Amino acid sequence: MRTIDFTPLLRSSVGFENLNRLMDAATRGEGNAYPPYNIEKLGDDAYRISMAVAGFAEDELDVTVHENVLIISGRVAEREEEETREFLHRGIGTRAFERRFELADTIKVTGANYANGLLNIELAREIPEEKKPRKIAIGGDNAPKTIDAHNDEDRAAA
Repeated sequence: MRTIDFTPLLRSSVGFENLNRLMDAATRGEGNAYPPYNIEKLGDDAYRISMAVAGFAEDELDVTVHENVLIISGRVAEREEEETREFLHRGIGTRAFERRFELADTIKVTGANYANGLLNIELAREIPEEKKPRKIAIGGDNAPKTIDAHNDEDRAAA
């Protein structure tokens, strides 16, 4: 029997479980896994995306939110010291990248910081008051009342 791994479906979406959209994203494939990242759930309404961006300076990274899409990109500026250095092995990737994450309408980016080669982006779920569940009281006193019942009877008799 063949097992199905749903991990790719859950990697690049935060805050919603829209299966059709996730299936569409999975069928397109995600060939480039650079740079690696984690998505953490910190609480009921708090998330963090941590991206390993070693070799990038803070000013070479860009974090943008546009129409519910979080776009993280990095471009390494040409450095004079790079031209004079001779590498025997170069395993730290500093190539340009762009990574996109689809966010639900209720997910907002609350901040970002860069430390020790990790870019951390803080997210929070903010549900508007009108979309929060409401408790509806059940009671016999709230039954609909007939208005002008006598007028209805008079009309029926006529």
